[in-house]
Amino acid sequence: MALAPTFVQPDGLAMRQAMGRFLTGVAVVTTDYEGEQCGMTINSLTSISLDPPILMVSLNFGTRTGEALAASGRFAISILGAKQEAVARQFAVRGGARFDAGEFDTTPAGLPVVACALSQLECEVAHQYTIGDHEVFFGRVTASRDRAGDGLAFNAGKFGSFQDFNHDAMPWSF
Repeated sequence: MALAPTFVQPDGLAMRQAMGRFLTGVAVVTTDYEGEQCGMTINSLTSISLDPPILMVSLNFGTRTGEALAASGRFAISILGAKQEAVARQFAVRGGARFDAGEFDTTPAGLPVVACALSQLECEVAHQYTIGDHEVFFGRVTASRDRAGDGLAFNAGKFGSFQDFNHDAMPWSF
């Protein structure tokens, strides 16, 4: 039997490597502030509450999208489908005109969302915190729509899709 690795005091690289092993979905967070559309690819998206519907996003401190989101007090989430890797890559690049290519819809409040994303949610910022090197936003979901399909997955720096084991769906306990 192989010896287990030794525990170490984690630095940024060790944290990135460890958390990179956690399979996540991929989304694009967007906002519009003073006529400027901003957005970025994220995988730090968590459902916090179902009643009322609240979700959480965490953005690197000092990003243009994060600053616009904080100033506007609202944002939208587009949860990407398995065939939307190109969109994820387009919004993951620093700088540039992310909205120049692709198709976009708008939420009832006029926020941009990725067309044909599996889920699109419009949120108002309920709380905002600076934690470490990130801004954490809790958003009250004010509108949503959902499509059937498989989500885009991210693991260890690579995009892919989820492979199920042909089991019955796990029932939610609510």
